Amino acid sequence: MKKIVSIPCILLSLVSSSFAQTGSVAEPVRFVGAQTVDPSVHEGRLRYAIGTENRQTMRANRTHPEYADGFGWTYNHASNLCYWNNTFYQQYLSNPADEHVAPGQTLIIKSKDGRHWEKPEVVFPPYKAPEGVKIPAGYHGYMMHQRMGFYVAPDGRLLVLAFYGHTDDPFGKGGIGRVVREAYKDGSYGPIYFIRYESEANWNESNTSYPFYKKSTDIGFVTACDALLKDKLKTFQWYDEDHGIDGFYNGNKSGQALSYYHRKDGKVVALWKKSLVALSEDEGKTFSEPVKVPTFLMSGGKQWGQKTEDGRYAISYNPIEQTQYRFPLVVVTGEDGILYDNMLLIQGEVPVRRFTGRWKDFGPCYMRGIAEGNGNPPGNDMWMTYTVNKEDVWVSRTPVPVQYAVKGLVLDNFDILDSEGAIPNWNIYAPKWAPIEVVKAPNRTGKALQLSDTDLYDYARAIRVFQEGTKAHTSLDIFADATNTGRLEIDLTDQYGNRPVRVRFDENGQIVATDGSTEKVLLAYQKGQWYKVEILTEANLHGKYTLLINGKKVLENAQLAESVKSIERLSLRTGTYRNFPTRQTPNETNEPPLKDADEPCSPTVFYVDNVILKGN
Repeated sequence: MKKIVSIPCILLSLVSSSFAQTGSVAEPVRFVGAQTVDPSVHEGRLRYAIGTENRQTMRANRTHPEYADGFGWTYNHASNLCYWNNTFYQQYLSNPADEHVAPGQTLIIKSKDGRHWEKPEVVFPPYKAPEGVKIPAGYHGYMMHQRMGFYVAPDGRLLVLAFYGHTDDPFGKGGIGRVVREAYKDGSYGPIYFIRYESEANWNESNTSYPFYKKSTDIGFVTACDALLKDKLKTFQWYDEDHGIDGFYNGNKSGQALSYYHRKDGKVVALWKKSLVALSEDEGKTFSEPVKVPTFLMSGGKQWGQKTEDGRYAISYNPIEQTQYRFPLVVVTGEDGILYDNMLLIQGEVPVRRFTGRWKDFGPCYMRGIAEGNGNPPGNDMWMTYTVNKEDVWVSRTPVPVQYAVKGLVLDNFDILDSEGAIPNWNIYAPKWAPIEVVKAPNRTGKALQLSDTDLYDYARAIRVFQEGTKAHTSLDIFADATNTGRLEIDLTDQYGNRPVRVRFDENGQIVATDGSTEKVLLAYQKGQWYKVEILTEANLHGKYTLLINGKKVLENAQLAESVKSIERLSLRTGTYRNFPTRQTPNETNEPPLKDADEPCSPTVFYVDNVILKGN
């Protein structure tokens, strides 16, 4: 018989405390899904959040500023988003070339529909100190930094905010203070004021360039600023730049780049960089000690959490531990704001970086949605803003509920859709110079999907998920515009992004397809004519496919280019498949801009219609 040993109560307490109860302060959230990211490919071998639309809102351009921001600055990052006065407001900071290097300014881009965006306008210009005020020793200039961009006040006013500091370190003693101005419904902005000075430095109204907000004669504006300062939850987003040694944060500890949401039980979940999470039960007055949640793998990129329109929850982040390689951009979802599952792609594209610069990490990162209280666009979509390679600014729209699978037959002819409107169930990747739109179909009645491309270093891509199966029937009509000089690549892929079937309409007027490891020229095509493409696929480890053009077999029982167990996606792309940069590509280099990066190239223009997809 084994001897029974009594354990002192204090030891029992120590043993029990080593287990983290999910949902408690010890582990506020948990990812329970089985998906992990394959670092060798941009998409990570993940499934897509169906219907996500990614559109570039600002493409950096150094030599033709008129195509971009009007300045030619190529470091653009840290975007924020709100919806106010029936308008999307997207804010981002900008420097000439490098992160944390002067000068710096903050700009805003506006849109009525989230798809067509105006030219950026400066909302906070580069800082100019009053005469006689010098840059403190150890610093080299002035810059912008912000973790919070917008606040809709109780009376409906919109405040725009940012933070002025010194290069190369705007935090703590290097900070100056947070500035604010009001956005008016006519599109203009009010005067700039400081709303709070850096608590670890000696800045005040006598030695800074803008007055304190209390000097405003607009009583409503002052009241709005007062309301913001009293909101301990929203102002906790400011902790990065100013740790509040004056007691502003009630002694709460914080990570970097706060995002937060309310759980179903009313508790506030605080999310920070590097997998840190905490809870608040009193609307941000006090928070639990931030803890690292190991099931949410991430590094120096931000994470974003929110309650979605269907009453569920979503967290978006880069599921990697390498700060320099921030891709892919994913979303996980859950029912209660505690448990999350199904890691899906929001953005799996990583174009080459056209302009080198300091700390310009690769990929889509620093995602931010519309914070609680900052507006609710029409529809049931989840909107986010982010930057790619810290040089171009983007926005994403993901339909809710977030899904990854399709059942039944797909029949898409685009006729009932609004021109230049949303494209339901299609995943859209559309740079400024490679737009995708629903337009009038050429040489026939009805509408079609148009993929255009004048970007030498990027492409347009449209993906349609269909019912996963080992056998698939694919049919679509293709039309090359008379102006076309490029290619359209048609891939059928499995859930991991493997491409067993590869067909293209190439630059030389030929239709080319793979047969195993061999490419075959099948026939010539003519611009200005519609072609019906049909693909009959057997997707298995030793699979094959047959290709028909206008009803005629041009390739029969061709071997798959890659062995797969099933297929579920049609991919259309105006450029070649890419997987560069890799996670070994040097991040900190000083190279000249890519050749002709600022010049539109000869156009690629294709139309797609009558898409029929059936898997079983």
